[in-house]
Amino acid sequence: MASSERSFRTSAIILKRRDFGEADRLITILSPTHGKLDVIAKGARKPISTKTGHVELFTSADMLISKGRDIDILTQVEMTNPFLHLREDLRAGAYANYIAELVDKFTFDGDQNLHLLYDLTLATFQRLCDDPDPRLVVRYFEIHMLDMVGFRPELTECVITHETIIAQDQFFSHADGGVVAPNAQHLTTGAIPVSMEGLKLLRHLQRSEYRLVRNLQVTPKIHHEVERLLLGYIGFLLERRLESLEFIRRVRDI
Repeated sequence: MASSERSFRTSAIILKRRDFGEADRLITILSPTHGKLDVIAKGARKPISTKTGHVELFTSADMLISKGRDIDILTQVEMTNPFLHLREDLRAGAYANYIAELVDKFTFDGDQNLHLLYDLTLATFQRLCDDPDPRLVVRYFEIHMLDMVGFRPELTECVITHETIIAQDQFFSHADGGVVAPNAQHLTTGAIPVSMEGLKLLRHLQRSEYRLVRNLQVTPKIHHEVERLLLGYIGFLLERRLESLEFIRRVRDI
């Protein structure tokens, strides 16, 4: 974006929103052209505001944004996809909240090279509305997001010896970022077991288009194993546990 540009129009996904001042909202958006930004929606908490209803969480919108001295101002906004199911279904909303938190934690304000992540996030919100197994939707998002932000897990060769992985149970090292062959487990610390079936699913998710993934029949055991592995890796990278995971856990217990 040129420094002389006073305003710009962009598509955007709303990731977070917070009350700001007496009547405004501070929203965090993901734009395909301007990356992640915080913008002020002035008056958005007033019932008569034209912005009210157009700055809902986990929606997409067309926005006109003006450059401010300290923070940008949302001048015009029109919702383009409400993704209603994400607010009507508690489980879908919990997963959408997790996706939004992942995007927020793995990106930096002003990073403008996020168009692929924007497309993935938009598609993921739609899949959470349409597809039968939100766990597959989320696992697919996680593994492709990690690739886009520079933390692609190595799943085809041992990260210690660089030998090609063969069809047997393996280990996974969060610190080394990938699979560790059984004969190299002693050369690293903290590696966790990963079954041959779990690794096959991870590799399929990593290399395939989503249309080849959406109808997979995955056992609860493998779902749990792959989730545990990816959440462990993400937690290691962020050095924290994501707040949205507790909400997912509570929803599952209902």
